[in-house]
Amino acid sequence: MAKTAKKAAKKAEPKKAAARKPAAKPLPAKKPAAKKPAAATSSSSGPVNKERFTLYGMLGSGPTYTVGLMLTLSKHPFSYFHVNLREGQHKQPDYVVKNRYGQVPALRDGQVYYVQSAAILQHLADELRKFDGKTDVEKNRIREWLFWNWDKLAVPVFRLRARARGLRQFGDEVRVMYDTEAKAALAMLENELAKSEWIATKRPTIADVGVYGVLRYIAEANIDLTPYPNVSAWKKRFEALPGFGTPEQILPMESRLL
Repeated sequence: MAKTAKKAAKKAEPKKAAARKPAAKPLPAKKPAAKKPAAATSSSSGPVNKERFTLYGMLGSGPTYTVGLMLTLSKHPFSYFHVNLREGQHKQPDYVVKNRYGQVPALRDGQVYYVQSAAILQHLADELRKFDGKTDVEKNRIREWLFWNWDKLAVPVFRLRARARGLRQFGDEVRVMYDTEAKAALAMLENELAKSEWIATKRPTIADVGVYGVLRYIAEANIDLTPYPNVSAWKKRFEALPGFGTPEQILPMESRLL
């Protein structure tokens, strides 16, 4: 009985608590990794890469102005190199590697050079997604107007302008021919703009930019826009677009690096 009582007493004794290990010190919280700066892009949703574009041209060049106007309307800064045509800089080897045709403008985008203003407009519209077509039908219509512009409107206007400035020489018979061609193109444009506020779609596109780049100089070609009220109204609408600038506002007289 005594042994049984002892066993019962042991069972009744409370068990000694196990020795507690000291609590581990909390690890210091990790600092969040520093975010890498986002790569500069030219999309409307990201930061702008100011060093992306360099435009080569001259103030008096309508095609150079057209490209500069597109970049300005798209709110994209660009560096600018003045090419002195009077001194023949556009025919020098260091420029011809940029523009195989020995003309202005040329546009450097990254490491690639693009030439011919209409083609440059198309490239910029695709890259920047500004003043572009939203459907295949719109894109095709815009291309048609870009080609029409240089086939029917730009040639006579710029030839007459060059004659007025003493840069080209031809007689009155040729002058009348160019004048007739320019006015026929304006009549075509007048008819189209009677149907829509903008040339190719219901909003401004590179078709409008390209045509405006020619009509900006129409007065210098001694052509009056008064007989073309729809064209005149369109021209005012275009000049009211945010970011619009004149050649003097967009193209400096000397090179400008950002």
